[in-house]
Amino acid sequence: MRPHFVLLFFSVLFLLLFVFKAGGAPALTKKPSNNSFTAILVFGDSTVDPGNNNYLQTIFKSNFQPYGRDFPNHIPTGRFSNGRLVTDFVASYVGIKENVPAYLDQSLSIGELMTGVSFASAGSGFDPLTAQIVGAIPMPKQMEYFREYKNRLELAIGKQRAQILINKAGIIISAGTNDFIVNYFGPPIRRQSYTVSSYQLFLLQNLQHFIKDLADEGAQRIFIVGLPPMGCVPAVITLNSGGSRKRGCIESLSSVARDYNQLLQNQLKAMQQTRGRQIFYADIYTPMVDIIQRRKFGFDVVDRGCCGTGLLEASFSCNPESPTCTDASKYAFWDAIHPTESTYYIIFKSLAPTIDFFLKHK
Repeated sequence: MRPHFVLLFFSVLFLLLFVFKAGGAPALTKKPSNNSFTAILVFGDSTVDPGNNNYLQTIFKSNFQPYGRDFPNHIPTGRFSNGRLVTDFVASYVGIKENVPAYLDQSLSIGELMTGVSFASAGSGFDPLTAQIVGAIPMPKQMEYFREYKNRLELAIGKQRAQILINKAGIIISAGTNDFIVNYFGPPIRRQSYTVSSYQLFLLQNLQHFIKDLADEGAQRIFIVGLPPMGCVPAVITLNSGGSRKRGCIESLSSVARDYNQLLQNQLKAMQQTRGRQIFYADIYTPMVDIIQRRKFGFDVVDRGCCGTGLLEASFSCNPESPTCTDASKYAFWDAIHPTESTYYIIFKSLAPTIDFFLKHK
């Protein structure tokens, strides 16, 4: 059965995308300083946007309370969570920096730029139409910013040093959820031209072009994040439960994510064989299912967010006037779409073995 996003889309357009976070994450054990990564460079959507949307004309922002409640100094940075993102944990783990800043922050020093930034924009996706719908930064524009970033490095430290930095940077790409939740199952534009299967292939083709563009600029160490179980997003459950009090995951949507992830893994294996690139698949579907459906990590609440009722609130509808839960670490989701810092930390821990494998076989 097709999800009922068409009729409800514009009234809940803030159902922007999937961000995973939580509060009260344990301290990280950092890797010793080494030359494995020179920087962390990030592309994608709200799962990895630390505040680029602060500088856009879009309603998809989170640079206000209660967002950032558990971030250092309780600052609402524009991260769609109560605290840090997976990419922040990764940067800290490999000993580069504590948090990955937004590229559009004009106050960043050359030193900050050299150790990595995020070009990601909440609401974006591999389909250019996805970003257009919500006023986010499309992936091709994120690529333009990356080229601009590279030019800035070359002016500051020289072309050769800048190229080495890009060659040895860890590249993280996290997008795709909005393409389905906001776009394909939203306004009926793409459904007129694509089946679910052909749309999946369309997205993967766009991702393949994006990876090629990165490689052409010298990127060699690329981590591609798969899709989460989309049917387990609290807002998705609310919009598809038909008023029922039973709040189970919507299997039809989660199955779309599983199929996409398998196609993605097959594609990445083929691409791994060319040009000496190191391409890794990052599985976030499994840890999210472990958290939400298998209840492995002891969260008290997994089907609604900490902010407001937790059923639909996100972005502007989760605001300083919204009530919030006392302890976000007991919740899998911060708002009705985005996970808490605690959830993000568990996802990071699930990805750490992949990072360790790379560090041992670099």
